[in-house]
Amino acid sequence: MAMMSPGGRRGRRAPMAEINITPMVDVMLVLLIIFMVTAPLLVAGVPVDLPDSKAPALKSDDTPIQISIDGQGRVFIDQQGIDAASLGAKLAALRTARQDEARVYVRADRGLDYGVVMGIVGEVSAAGFRKVALVSDSRGAKAADSGPASEPASAE
Repeated sequence: MAMMSPGGRRGRRAPMAEINITPMVDVMLVLLIIFMVTAPLLVAGVPVDLPDSKAPALKSDDTPIQISIDGQGRVFIDQQGIDAASLGAKLAALRTARQDEARVYVRADRGLDYGVVMGIVGEVSAAGFRKVALVSDSRGAKAADSGPASEPASAE
């Protein structure tokens, strides 16, 4: 009599009872690396509750100067905290350091007083910057295709 396989049928293998998880681990590691690389790029700096806007996003090739004002009224220039009294001197130094016509984005918390925001915009204008844009959050806007979130609205 011929030799029988453990499954009882000749020439057929028994179904494999274990799962090969190596491909799944490979995919998970690739996804982990992708998220680790892209996560720092998604952070926009100082957390600010931006107001909504229907204006389209501005297209810009150069790196702008970002001035942020958080809910407590603290002022930041490119994520570096600065005293509001020395803002004018710091902006004047930045203006002389940059040879090109630099664009300035002002990001202010929606809960701030209008006068505080306009005071900062006045300081920016007094420092000699002419391309000033107020940043708004277009995710809450009713316009479906108003551009990516947290982009500057044209307010020059």
